[in-house]
Amino acid sequence: MISKDEVKRIAKLARLELTDIEITKMQKDLSAILDYFNWLKKAPKIKTGGERVFAENSALRRDEAIPQRREVVEKIIASVPDKKDDYIKVKTIL
Repeated sequence: MISKDEVKRIAKLARLELTDIEITKMQKDLSAILDYFNWLKKAPKIKTGGERVFAENSALRRDEAIPQRREVVEKIIASVPDKKDDYIKVKTIL
C-alpha cells in the first residue's frame, strides 16, 4: 500500500490540500490504481509479427461525406439550437 507521506507528496505536486480523511481515501484509491497497473503488466503480450495493425482491408470506413436528400438536411438544421446558413454551430473544443 502506498504510504501517507507519498500521498502527501503527490498532493503537494498536484497543488492539492487534503484533509487526513482525504489522504486516507487517496491512499486506498492510489494503491488500487497501482495494483491494477501491476496486474496489467502481468497480462500476456500479444505478438503482432510486425504487420500493420490497420491493414488496407480494415473494417474501418473512409471518412467521406454521404449525400442526403435536401429535405432531410433542412429538417436536421431546423432542429438545432444554433445555426448559420446551412451550417450547425458548435462550441470550440480546442
